[in-house]
Amino acid sequence: MFKDYKESFEKTRIAGSIAAGALDEVAKIVKPGITTEEINSKCYEFINDNGAYSAPLFYRGYPKSCCTSSNHVVCHGIPKDKVLREGDILNVDVTALKDGWHGDTSRMFCVGDVSIKAKKLIETTYNSMMAAIKILSPKIFLGDIGSTIQSHVESQGYSVVRDFCGHGIGKEFHKMPNVLHFGKKGTGSKLEVGMIFTVEPMINEGEYFTKTLEDGWTAVTKDKKLSAQFEHTVGITNDGYEIFTLSKNGLDFPPYKI
Repeated sequence: MFKDYKESFEKTRIAGSIAAGALDEVAKIVKPGITTEEINSKCYEFINDNGAYSAPLFYRGYPKSCCTSSNHVVCHGIPKDKVLREGDILNVDVTALKDGWHGDTSRMFCVGDVSIKAKKLIETTYNSMMAAIKILSPKIFLGDIGSTIQSHVESQGYSVVRDFCGHGIGKEFHKMPNVLHFGKKGTGSKLEVGMIFTVEPMINEGEYFTKTLEDGWTAVTKDKKLSAQFEHTVGITNDGYEIFTLSKNGLDFPPYKI
């Protein structure tokens, strides 16, 4: 058991709420014609206005305040003057650093009307994350998380990205344990009360292979098929879990009714 986790939970709850609030603001502006740079500015301004810092900015040299990953981009897409178009799907990943503690979350956004296949991928990705979160308790193992996600996703004909994973979080942005989104039940470390980490499955329409572009950050599907991701920061309690990054406005899954 982690000692004095009451304070860490409270601090993470505050940071997580700010991160979730930033994505609520993004939900208000995503539409055809907007650029990912405008989304980056909205995230930066909201987090800053709430007395926090955008943790991705300058982290290991990353140049922006959030990640914007569209269509076949798996993760770590860099905001720029890229104009979003009708039918695009987009993941926005933000992390707020408040009073020394991090809250990390991401959501999918639909730009105008998107295809049925895109909607199904987004729904499956979200449901896989929530299925894994719902089993969290001090009684299970890390491998149970991955197994739950993998079985749900593969039953729908999709694949789980292997190259990236969830992670411990707190005063550090990324730390142990690594939280794999595939695996076998009953394997890995047993969860402990007070642990804080992210669950953030990246799910591909096609095969799970990825490659990183020359910018050193942007990861894409090798087969150029669609990818989707959702992420929550969670903590392990005596009787289960707490999600620190839920939207206060119920905007956790698209379509977002503003």
